[in-house]
Amino acid sequence: MGLLREVLNSSKPYIAMVALQFGYAGMYIITMIGMKRGLSHWILVVYRHATATLVISPFAFAFERKIRPKMTRSVFLKVLLLGLLEPVIDQNLYFLGMSITSATYASAIVNVLPALTFVMALIFRLEKVNLKRIHSQAKVVGTLITVTGAMVMTLYKGPIVDILWYSHHGATTTHEAAAAASSSGQHWLAGTIMILVCTCSWAGYFIVQSITLKEYPAELSLTSLICLAGTVEGGIIAMIMERDPKAWALGFDSRLLASVYSGVVCSGIAYYVQGVVNRVRGPVFVTAFSPLCMIITAVLGAIVLSEQVHLGSLIGAIIIVMGLYSVVWGKSKDHLLTSGKGSAQELPTVDRRRHESADTMDEPSNAIIKDTSRPQDP
Repeated sequence: MGLLREVLNSSKPYIAMVALQFGYAGMYIITMIGMKRGLSHWILVVYRHATATLVISPFAFAFERKIRPKMTRSVFLKVLLLGLLEPVIDQNLYFLGMSITSATYASAIVNVLPALTFVMALIFRLEKVNLKRIHSQAKVVGTLITVTGAMVMTLYKGPIVDILWYSHHGATTTHEAAAAASSSGQHWLAGTIMILVCTCSWAGYFIVQSITLKEYPAELSLTSLICLAGTVEGGIIAMIMERDPKAWALGFDSRLLASVYSGVVCSGIAYYVQGVVNRVRGPVFVTAFSPLCMIITAVLGAIVLSEQVHLGSLIGAIIIVMGLYSVVWGKSKDHLLTSGKGSAQELPTVDRRRHESADTMDEPSNAIIKDTSRPQDP
């Protein structure tokens, strides 16, 4: 029973990150449908984080009332930066890039996220590399393989591959779909650049989040603050970019579903879970599971959106998955070595306490013996 509990506890970070990839894949599809029906991504970002703020704030107030640190100027500035990096820059550029490429292609390019996060973590000394150890070599080689796969996906498009018969019928039977594919091909490079820039912003978000959690170790409270900052900052930009008041109107349709779903699942819950795992395993581990999202999105995109999948995307995705498997393996060995060192350091401390307690127990007993012997002395 104890072994089973230990296995479950050690697998929690993996289960949490895999579950989040399913949530992100659903968001990509739902938001794509909402934007095709007139939902502005500038406004979506505002509604998304406003919803997340309303959902997460009560939990943060209730569960972290006693452990919430005081707000300092340093934490406040970091919160503003976090709200700008992920909710505003990352999401708006991602939706722009996805709108002129495809949901599958955008989620595939985001697979370079672990490599960028790894490089940034090395720069900010959040990640250590010892090239004499195999697991460190695996992390470096895996990062290079991941970048290679992303370059293949970017530079080589290739022929269309029908992964599902439904995608072939949906994408080639109408003249509008062919025109849309031609238009997206003309802007493919611009969309790729937008997605890469947003990925750099997302990687920077995880680095700043990891640093902020050391100073403000309250995940729920930090999540609600980030969502609030994203709402305010995104609202200012949305009012500049969308000057038509009618664009802010939502009905009971896919646009409302996209705002609520992405706000609750991909902002509120995702920011909190990523914060918890980030504090325990680090930013590189958090970002290492994005290839799973690409696979799920590709299947859902072919079924729901009738998107075309190109050979270059499949080849690049396979290369990226191989590289990220190497990175995850190296990170798992890092965690085992760290935990092993921690346990080895704790054992002498426990033994020392035992010896101290034994000494304190012996002293009263000696005193009692001496006291009982005094009346017998002449």
